[in-house]
Amino acid sequence: MFTVLTRQPCEQAGLKALYRTPTIIALVVLLVSIVVLVSITVIQIHKQEVLPPGLKYGIVLDAGSSRTTVYVYQWPAEKENNTGVVSQTFKCSVKGSGISSYGNNPQDVPKAFEECMQKVKGQVPSHLHGSTPIHLGATAGMRLLRLQNETAANEVLESIQSYFKSQPFDFRGAQIISGQEEGVYGWITANYLMGNFLEKNLWHMWVHPHGVETTGALDLGGASTQISFVAGEKMDLNTSDIMQVSLYGYVYTLYTHSFQCYGRNEAEKKFLAMLLQNSPTKNHLTNPCYPRDYSISFTMGHVFDSLCTVDQRPESYNPNDVITFEGTGDPSLCKEKVASIFDFKACHDQETCSFDGVYQPKIKGPFVAFAGFYYTASALNLSGSFSLDTFNSSTWNFCSQNWSQLPLLLPKFDEVYARSYCFSANYIYHLFVNGYKFTEETWPQIHFEKEVGNSSIAWSLGYMLSLTNQIPAESPLIRLPIEPPAFVGTLAFFTAAALLCLAFLAYLCSATRKKRHSEHAFDHAVDSD
Repeated sequence: MFTVLTRQPCEQAGLKALYRTPTIIALVVLLVSIVVLVSITVIQIHKQEVLPPGLKYGIVLDAGSSRTTVYVYQWPAEKENNTGVVSQTFKCSVKGSGISSYGNNPQDVPKAFEECMQKVKGQVPSHLHGSTPIHLGATAGMRLLRLQNETAANEVLESIQSYFKSQPFDFRGAQIISGQEEGVYGWITANYLMGNFLEKNLWHMWVHPHGVETTGALDLGGASTQISFVAGEKMDLNTSDIMQVSLYGYVYTLYTHSFQCYGRNEAEKKFLAMLLQNSPTKNHLTNPCYPRDYSISFTMGHVFDSLCTVDQRPESYNPNDVITFEGTGDPSLCKEKVASIFDFKACHDQETCSFDGVYQPKIKGPFVAFAGFYYTASALNLSGSFSLDTFNSSTWNFCSQNWSQLPLLLPKFDEVYARSYCFSANYIYHLFVNGYKFTEETWPQIHFEKEVGNSSIAWSLGYMLSLTNQIPAESPLIRLPIEPPAFVGTLAFFTAAALLCLAFLAYLCSATRKKRHSEHAFDHAVDSD
């Protein structure tokens, strides 16, 4: 060992140099730098935390024929199989009637939205206002206005667009959606809320539920009604009422149809027009569906200034003439008369036809009836699932009441709705039984619901779910143990320290070798002398 050392003068000089203070300090700094560099690199790579990108928000305005409702939705920004897992966080009903009633004064539409929009701004984090899309979808009321006066309909939409462009949100437009779209979006909402598309497994991951059948959707608005369901294999695929819907990686073949003019309000106008047609007197009529001891006067324009009743106008039509309807509260006659607003004979007893000659495959599976259907059943003190006999007996009892008893029966009394619940109940009976072909056996499969959890059953949620298919998902965020600037600064500092220490030690080694070489040459010269 000693022989080896004596043969390595540089190493021997290095060992001696270890006792020198600068060398010791350099070696310590070098070792510390290497340890720090290795440590922070390992920590930064292996201790990073993957975070979800956070939440996104969307706003949908459901501009119906009788009212406008504002919904705020949120979903994880990373989405699920290219469709956002959306939930409702806020709902606000705009005061006043639907936007289609502003055909003569479109400039006044924005004023109605202001109160709800101020509340919405507080529901969405302010730093996300600019990236939050807002959509307005108008339904049957505006569809009718567009058919009746396209210029007025466009002016209403332009007024709305002008207002929302001044708001801090990402306005994506105001549009009139088709009846078919309204039906499909309602079906999507119902099935999403009932967990028919997604459910959480034991590991809290969203998965497609195994063996779960979808639920049909029955929607009743003021100007139209929709039916949508996944039918059996025997379908006429050539009809425009069959369409395919893709959600969460699955494709559904759906039958959907929207009946214009068969919403609750327009259907009742058709009924009043029919009563007037069949009455010998034209200014004082009886209405078997109105409660006893109740009377109401309308102008002719109220009944006939609609595309749904224009064909029923009397020859001597004057929109300012006044008609008085007096209620008789006759359940049997009401049921008989309401049937006449449907044209069941146009189906010629075909099983695959509802009414007015419209194709419909045989109903299949459970259904959820919402919106106007739910509110009518609720007025009869019914909800959820019940038998057809129960519905009929409840309808009979309600229609037998006089006007003074209704405030005691209804949890929320409103004259406009209270006087019409008897008509609505009989309308539902004929629509479901004689139209859609529900029987005593299949009627209990209908569930009358307003909401599931905290989310309303409305087409707007399905609309939002469909739209999130078009919103790109964000990449997951990575939270590093050390912030990037601090990591880069620390890495640069200790790398520089290590390099300086190496350069210093190399310099010392080189200097020692040179000095040792000089001493050896000097000694050799002395020996030669």
